[in-house]
Amino acid sequence: MKTFVVLFALAAVTFAAPQAPVQSQNPDATAETLKSVADVGPESYSWEYETSNQIKANEAGQLKDIGTEKGIAAQGAFSYTAPDGTPISLSYVADENGFQPQGDHIPTPPPGILIN
Repeated sequence: MKTFVVLFALAAVTFAAPQAPVQSQNPDATAETLKSVADVGPESYSWEYETSNQIKANEAGQLKDIGTEKGIAAQGAFSYTAPDGTPISLSYVADENGFQPQGDHIPTPPPGILIN
């Protein structure tokens, strides 16, 4: 009887041992950088990258006179596929007028409604 209890206890410990981790089902977890370029100068910059899971982004900016001050004006874009399969693509300008994004997925007010 004691032998049976010991064998049962060893079997229980064996089956209760932690299992090896399951490989992630998320393809983003193994994504690789396919392209990465950057050019930075004293008056301007640009960068872009692309990954194996279809993420792409780029931006370029330059020093700009804004009245009596200097600032940076930039324009860029990025795209990726959302978890639900929806393609997302956004382009933007960022300058003295603020961040101005454009993309089909960005909500817009109904026609006839003005937003200040």
